[in-house]
Amino acid sequence: MKIPGLSSFRNITFACLLLLTGSCLSADNRATGPTTLRQAYKELFLIGAAVNRNEVTGKSPGAEEILRTHYNTLTAENDMKWGGMQPQPDVFDFEAADRYVEFGQKHGLAVIGHTLVWHSQTPAWVFKGPDGKPASRELLLKRMEKHIKTVVGRYRGKIKGWDVVNEAISDGEGVLRKSPWLDIIGEDFILKAFQYAHEADPSAELYYNDYSLEGSSKREKALQVLRKLKSRGARITGVGLQGHYNLKWPELSEIDKTISDFSRLGLKVMITELDVDVLPSAWKDMSADISKNYAADPKLNPYADGFPPAEQARLAKRYADIFAVFMKHRRNISRVTFWGVADGGSWLNNWPVKGRTNYPLIFDRNFQPKPAFDAVLKAPALKK
Repeated sequence: MKIPGLSSFRNITFACLLLLTGSCLSADNRATGPTTLRQAYKELFLIGAAVNRNEVTGKSPGAEEILRTHYNTLTAENDMKWGGMQPQPDVFDFEAADRYVEFGQKHGLAVIGHTLVWHSQTPAWVFKGPDGKPASRELLLKRMEKHIKTVVGRYRGKIKGWDVVNEAISDGEGVLRKSPWLDIIGEDFILKAFQYAHEADPSAELYYNDYSLEGSSKREKALQVLRKLKSRGARITGVGLQGHYNLKWPELSEIDKTISDFSRLGLKVMITELDVDVLPSAWKDMSADISKNYAADPKLNPYADGFPPAEQARLAKRYADIFAVFMKHRRNISRVTFWGVADGGSWLNNWPVKGRTNYPLIFDRNFQPKPAFDAVLKAPALKK
């Protein structure tokens, strides 16, 4: 079988051979080690990917094969957000969401719902009253309750857990992000969201999810908010560290500290949106705020014609180091989810600069395992 680009891997430490099973192993563990990620992490934590509609409806057989072979959990990348689930008042569209649940049930993958309350991808009508002015607190709470209980209630017992509130912590001044949720309802909008979700499905796990929590300032704010939520009786199960990293940021010590700090709150810790950006940064901070966009610049897209072997090795080493930290905390981590199945479908090809060619995942554009895959596959065997 011909493997696209295999010749470029000959001098890379993590180079590997594609077996008939679609698995990738190095010479030293090919005979005895696990051949799939699902096998390698079976006794440790769930491992999966965010998926799109094509990947659960048979339109992307390469992605489907990866999901069935290597993962045991999936997250709907976009189709379970408010804009897709309830685009107009009292008009719910469950067609796409149903496909994710059906796919998960068919292939034995736990389904994660993403996301119920977010400042982005929520229709403008949600925050407006009948007169076109901002909705009242009472009206917005009523809409929140109906949306959450309708959506979560439909999948009661079928979806393992929900990202109940997404990205509510401020990147700058203040503790909470300025948003219509905060402006209209007040800071207890987070508590109310968890209350409604628990009432809709008492058995579902409920998560708070955010990016850049590895930064000390934002992490401390999140810890403050979560402590307060727990003190007020919020039914919160865990915290999702999105894990939008790059080749240098964050320091491994910060990932280590972040996992430790949140687990000490008695919360499950999940890496919910893992990828490693290999392209030059368009700005100085490490935010994953999707509202940021920058103009195209060839200097910001250096690998349009292919990913060099040396960079493949750097990416593999970075994934090996990151997963070494995860293995250290394996008793406190309940799930690791890559934000995408393969490089071609990654959001980082179009954010924060549209039209770039990025290589942030462990499967390439041909759905073949990269050296980074082998690094992740071997990580459990290296645990101390």
